[in-house]
Amino acid sequence: MTDVTIIENADDMRIADWLAERLSAVMASREGPVTITVPGGSTPFPIMERLLQRDLDWSRLVVWPGDDRIVPEVHPASNTGKLRVLFEPAGVEVVTLTEMEAVPHFDLAWLGMGADGHIASLFPNTDPQVDEPRAILRLTPDPLPPEAPFDRISLTLPSLLSSDAIVFVMRGADKREIFESALAGKHDLPVARLLSAAKQPVTCFA
Repeated sequence: MTDVTIIENADDMRIADWLAERLSAVMASREGPVTITVPGGSTPFPIMERLLQRDLDWSRLVVWPGDDRIVPEVHPASNTGKLRVLFEPAGVEVVTLTEMEAVPHFDLAWLGMGADGHIASLFPNTDPQVDEPRAILRLTPDPLPPEAPFDRISLTLPSLLSSDAIVFVMRGADKREIFESALAGKHDLPVARLLSAAKQPVTCFA
C-alpha cells in the first residue's frame, strides 16, 4: 500500500482548489484529453460547482461516473444525468457507463465511501476483487439503500486502481473510523481492498 495523506477540516472550496491544481498540472504536462472518474451522492456536487468556476480548458476534460443507478439519465437518482447538467455546458465530455465500455487509465480517481466501507457501487455483499477481469460490473447492493433502491453499474477495483492518483472526500466521524481501520488492515471491506492494492498517491479529505 502506498502512503496516504489525510487532510482534515477542508471545506468545499479548498477541495475544489486542490482538484483544480491537479487538473491544471496534468493539462500543462501534455496535450490531449484529461480523464477522471468521479463519485455520485450529495457530497461531491457542491465541490464540482466550485471546481467549474476555475479557469481551465474544460473542453479537454472527460468525466466518467465511478458508478450509477440503473435508471434513465433523466431520473433524479441518475448520477450521469446530474453530471451532464453540471459539466456539459462548460464543454466537458461526460461518459455513460455500459458493461461493454473500454475503460481508460484515469489521470485521477475521485472516490467517496459509504459508512459500510463501499466505494463506487462495490458494496461489501458484492465481494469486489483486485484481480476482477471485468472493467465494469452490473450488481445489486444488499441491502439496497432505501434512498436509492436500484441495481447499479460500477467501475471495478482494477479500473479504479488504473489511475495516476486517488482522492477520497468523506464526511463524518463514522466514515473516518472505517477509513483509518482500513489503512490499519483491521477489516476487509471494499475500501480496504482498494487501499491495500494501491501503488499511487492517495489523498483523503476527511
